[in-house]
Amino acid sequence: MKRILIVAAHPDDEILGCGGTIIRRINEGDEVYSLVLGEGITSRYQKRILGEEVKLKELHDSYNKVCKFMGFKNWWLYKFPDNRFDSVDLLDIVKVVESIKEELQPEIVYTHFENDLNIDHRLTFQAVLTACRPLNTESVKEILSFEIPSSTEWVSSSNAVNNFNPNIFVNIEDTIDKKIEAIKIYKSELREYPHPRSLDALRIISQRWGIVSGLNFAEAFITIRKVIR
Repeated sequence: MKRILIVAAHPDDEILGCGGTIIRRINEGDEVYSLVLGEGITSRYQKRILGEEVKLKELHDSYNKVCKFMGFKNWWLYKFPDNRFDSVDLLDIVKVVESIKEELQPEIVYTHFENDLNIDHRLTFQAVLTACRPLNTESVKEILSFEIPSSTEWVSSSNAVNNFNPNIFVNIEDTIDKKIEAIKIYKSELREYPHPRSLDALRIISQRWGIVSGLNFAEAFITIRKVIR
């Protein structure tokens, strides 16, 4: 049994990025925990006000429902400002990740890709690396980055090093349907096809990584660190 922590910037990132893989790991007996750092919605309005309380509550309620549906052992939702993580000290974000990590002592962490278009995703990645420094007493032995449709692939770079180039592919043929059911709970976050966060697009993306890796459906990851003792 492995203890796994997902560290995501916004509600729905945990499913978009690694939902199929996480369902598989839970089915195989692993314990999975989810930490979401940002409130996830206020950047859609002209000013960062919490006046859209109904929509904010709907999103956070959806997160709780998804975590129960997925079978997470426990989960946390913090409220760093949406798409404004750079307006707070990185250390504040690191401290949150550290506190949860120290409580859980996970062996594996899934988090964002370091060069995503979304600033919150990039700073979440930095916070995870800082919180999981490879000290002798560190519990985290493996860190993997996932992609987020409508963020990762929208980065425009002529330098291939900055692009999402996965080196691990996980077969999710048996779990893709449950991943789709989980993301359906986030009604406010879904878009119409051909948007990358449409239901059809999410299935096509998993088929694309399946084609790359010789599978029918797959999720793709980059290994950031793996320590074998």
